Parts: sequence; structure tokens; C-alpha cells
Amino acid sequence: MNFRDFLLLFGVCLVWGLNIVLTRWVVADMQVPPLFFAAVRFAGVALFLIPFLRPVPDKLFTLLLISIMIGSLNFALLFLGLQSAEASAVAVTGQLGVPISTLMSMAFLGETIGWRRGLGIMLSFAGVVLIAFDPSSFQISVGLMFVVGSAFIGSFGGILMKKMPPLTGLQVQAWVGLFSFAPLFAVSFLWERGQVEAYIHGGWPVWLASLFAIAGVSIFGHGAFYTLIKKYDVSMLSPLTLMTPIWGVVFGVALLNEPVSPRLLMGAVIALAGVFMIAVRQNTRLPEAALGRKAGAGDS
Repeated sequence: MNFRDFLLLFGVCLVWGLNIVLTRWVVADMQVPPLFFAAVRFAGVALFLIPFLRPVPDKLFTLLLISIMIGSLNFALLFLGLQSAEASAVAVTGQLGVPISTLMSMAFLGETIGWRRGLGIMLSFAGVVLIAFDPSSFQISVGLMFVVGSAFIGSFGGILMKKMPPLTGLQVQAWVGLFSFAPLFAVSFLWERGQVEAYIHGGWPVWLASLFAIAGVSIFGHGAFYTLIKKYDVSMLSPLTLMTPIWGVVFGVALLNEPVSPRLLMGAVIALAGVFMIAVRQNTRLPEAALGRKAGAGDS
């Protein structure tokens, strides 16, 4: 990879990591209801990317199901998780998309794995369990369980994506945004309260965070990442995307004053080591499995 493309990937991972922290700040500190915030994001993506809705792709119903998986349900669970779990822990736990996608490709696509990827899968889950489970109180983080659920659903959406004809990254983003914002708004107005008031009261910092998620993450981040996927093998890119959870931890500590416990550090090292072991081994059936949710909707 040339230095210019590495800097581009570095910027993409920085944007993704920062966005996890900004989303945590919006839904937790500013108390904007998470489903409403997710709906606003997808509505903005759909509006910005209207030109990419043409031509209308084949298998539109399948694309609708994919959008529900990698869009509405995925982000609803992720944002609900960020409401109660620390951004640094979510940044690491979200990497479970990589081993889960690998397991999905084994179950549905007939992929076979060797002992190295098998060990990587076990390490990934063990690291996340260490982060999520507090042995002193025998409690498990509900927020992180939402994030694990998000990873499962997003990975299943990635499997469904194999049934679609080739689409560009911005085409996928445009249709996911279009199909996702209305269900999220509907569920938000059924289950959440005071969402419009909270969003308006948040003022320009919350609105700027929304714009960053729309333009910085969904348009720049994913657009640039799909450009890199076309130039380089997934096996080269996927280990480098582990910069994303590192930035998530760094920004969580720097901007939100989140504590860095020995349990978090140890769990992160174990989990990310497992993800790395999976990422560097080629998946013949679903190469995108080494990228987790990034194969579908990308990071938060």
C-alpha cells in the first residue's frame, strides 16, 4: 500500500473511532434518544445521496431486508448499547463483527477454517467476555450485549449481501438510508419520549455531530473505504482497520474521561489479537468477513 492510501485509511479509521465517541456523547450525555438519533442519521444519508439511488438495483426486496439488518436493527442496537456502555468498550466489542461474520460464512456459505482462525474466534469472544463481565458484582454489561446483538445482525446482513448484484459503496449507503430512517422514526415515536425537544435543545454541537456522522462517516469514510477495497486485498486492509477500536479507546479517554481499567486493557488486547488472527487468514467464501460490519454498513 502506498503512503497516500495508508494516510487515507488512517483518516477513515480515525473518523470511525471518533464517531463512536461522539455518538456515545449525544445519546448518553446530551440524552438524545438513540433510536431518534439513528433515524436522523439515516434520513440525512438518504437526502445527501439521492443521486446514488439510480439506477434502481435488481432484487430490491432483498436489498430492503439487507437494509433492515445492516441499517435499522444494527444501528438501533448499537446506539442503545452506546447509551449505557462506555465508548471505549463498545469500540472493542464492535470488532466481534469479524469472528461472527466468519462463523456466518461457515454456517451459510460452507467456509472451512483452520486452527489459527478457530483460535482467533475463541480469543475474540473471550476478550469481549472479559470486558463485559464484572466478576466483583457478577453482572454483565447490558449495553455491550446490545452491541454484540448488533454485530450478529450486521453480519447476517453481510451474508445476505452475497445475493445482491455488485453495488458501489455509496449506492449501498443511499438505499440503506432510504429504507432505514422511516422504521426508526416510527419506533422512536412509539417508544421514546421528548426526542425532538432533546435534539433541538442539544443545539449546534449535536447538529454538528449529526453532520459528522452523515458526511464524515457515511459519505467520506465509507466512500473512501470502498475505493481502497477495489485497489487492495481485504487481507491487507482488515488488519489495518484495527486502528478504529484503538482510536475509539483513545478518544473515549481523551474526550469523555472514560477510565482505562486493567480489565478493559487485557480484554482489548485478547479480543483484538483474536480479530487480527482471523483478519490475516483468507476467507475464500466471504472475504469481507475479515472486515466485520464494514462489509455492509460500516462502523457507527
